[in-house]
Amino acid sequence: MHKALLLAEEAFQNDEIPVGAVIVAEGKKIIGKGFNQTEKLTDVTAHAEILALTAASNFLGGKYLKDCTLYVTLEPCVMCAGALAWSQISTVVYGAADKKRGFSLWTPGVLHPKTQVITGILGEESERLMKSFFRKLRT
Repeated sequence: MHKALLLAEEAFQNDEIPVGAVIVAEGKKIIGKGFNQTEKLTDVTAHAEILALTAASNFLGGKYLKDCTLYVTLEPCVMCAGALAWSQISTVVYGAADKKRGFSLWTPGVLHPKTQVITGILGEESERLMKSFFRKLRT
């Protein structure tokens, strides 16, 4: 999760919404990572989770991410949660809840039925970074 937070800080430095994501295979090796790049790529789908999913799938040479864990600083949106469901990822760990656009507000059952969800890991740090970004944006 610390690596995901570092990636979120990189997004912040690049004037992107500060979300970072890392996918770990079998609890030990990072096989995919990403941070939000919607502004840079002018692509509304360039969320940290989607970029990490693509990198992990390319690394494995397949679309299913069983025995993998996603660590992400902010609760995934519905789009990302849908992609995570299709990947059949084993575990999703997120830091801060997204009280406006998080998947659990809209479609809590969207993830694959076998996907375990763990919340609040480095949540305060993730939320603090997000608030700092939007404060900077408003000034």
